[in-house]
Parts: sequence; structure tokens; C-alpha cells
Amino acid sequence: MLQENKARFKELFAKYVTRDGADKLLEWIETTDFFTAPASTKFHSAFEGGLCAHSLNVYERFKKLIELEFGEDWENQISHETVVFVALLHDICKANTFKVDYRNVKVDGEWTQQPYYTVEDTLPYGHGEKSVYIINGFIRLTREEAMAINWHMGGFDLRAKAGGYSISDAFYMYKICPLLHTADLLATYLDEPRY
Repeated sequence: MLQENKARFKELFAKYVTRDGADKLLEWIETTDFFTAPASTKFHSAFEGGLCAHSLNVYERFKKLIELEFGEDWENQISHETVVFVALLHDICKANTFKVDYRNVKVDGEWTQQPYYTVEDTLPYGHGEKSVYIINGFIRLTREEAMAINWHMGGFDLRAKAGGYSISDAFYMYKICPLLHTADLLATYLDEPRY
């Protein structure tokens, strides 16, 4: 499944993401563990290749929500490039973040070393904002794309819990913000196993 997901990701990216810097961004992604990393340490898609699988699940959910909100001619209002781009790269911040460690676990009365994922963030820039930061090093995002990626965690974003109105303002201003957040939730809780 790893290779199939990687091929699907690259196919979508190559077909729809055409702006300057796209090739350099994809080259950079290839240097990371994006295609083999988990999506989380112990929650959704906490397995090898889970991050890429999650990104593809978010794309499928996001595209359906876009079609539902804007109708069959949705591409007259939102480019397919934007849909692919924000869905596939919303969690690029997780690349090179998870490491495998080992802990002692009792199995059938015997202690054995079992692998598990842990976080080792060498660029502690946040979550959504870190994804925007990484992407902007290669490609110029539109404001709407940057807002959607930045706020894709919705109310789970620690910045939202501080009591500000920025997330609410972004959700009102840019329809794709709540749609991407919803796609992320649906993919996480309905499409992906919890570990």
C-alpha cells in the first residue's frame, strides 16, 4: 500500500499543481520521510505510510465537500490545484517529526522490546503554521490556501483555545477553511483506524 499511495500522491500533485516551485517542493518531499511516516504517534493512521494515506483520505473527503458546497461546476469557483494542494499538504509539518523508539512490554509473561512512535520535532514552529512556512519556502500560496492550511486543526489548534477570534474570522472569510477542517475530521475519525 505504501507504493500505491506514494504513486497516487505524486500523480495528483503532478497533474494539478503547476505553479512555479512545484517541482522543487516535490523534490524536497522526496528527501523527507513523508511517504513512510505515520500520521500520528498512537491515534489515527499511526503506522508506516500513515501520513501519506491520511493526506489522500483528506483529499477525497475535501473534494466531496467542495462538490457538495459549490455544486458540479465547483472548478469554476475553486481550482482543482487548490483542492489538491491544501488537502495533500495540510500536514507536511509532520514530515521528519516522528521517530521509532522501543519500550519494554510484557507479552505472554515475557518482557520484550516493542517499537513505538515518538515525536522529535527539529522545527518546533507549530502545526498548521509550520506547514504554511514549509510550503512557502517553495511555492507562493494564495491567502485562502494559507488560511485553510494554517487553521485546518480548527478548535483543536492550541491557538484557538487561547480565546482569540482569528480562526472564526478565517472560517467566515474563506469557505475552504471549515471545509478542509471538516475533511480532516472525517478522514481521521471515519476513514482511519485508531491505534
